[in-house]
Amino acid sequence: MSERKFTGKHALAVFVGAFGVIIAVNLVLAYSAVKTFPGLEVKNSYVASQEFNERLKVQQALGWTVQAETKGGLLILHITDESGAPVQVSELNAVVGRATHVREDFAPDFIFDGTAYATPATLGEGNWNIRLVARDSDGAEFSQRVPLYVKG
Repeated sequence: MSERKFTGKHALAVFVGAFGVIIAVNLVLAYSAVKTFPGLEVKNSYVASQEFNERLKVQQALGWTVQAETKGGLLILHITDESGAPVQVSELNAVVGRATHVREDFAPDFIFDGTAYATPATLGEGNWNIRLVARDSDGAEFSQRVPLYVKG
């Protein structure tokens, strides 16, 4: 029986094969990342940064706190003031979706029932984000990303 020798051609094949696998995996991951990227948060980050402190002061002056939950086929938002009393806003816009992609995003129509805002929604298990923009009667804007974890 003749002994097989490990030659330079074998070393080259191992080297090319290993790096080929690494490059292929990187290309697949890069494609997936670009394909699922939901987009930009703001058109001009410099302008947004210049306005940030003023918007933060207005929002903090409202003193609102937002909590989200799911119960009985409903998505419920509790918006409360500093004393814990429910807040009825003049305008409420929200987009509910996953943090990693926009395929399941939807804009619900919340209805105020005197204590909270509710809308019918069936959310799958896992992490969800509610990107909320609300205004008070004077037009002051409150915006917040409210994380929500739905248990299975």
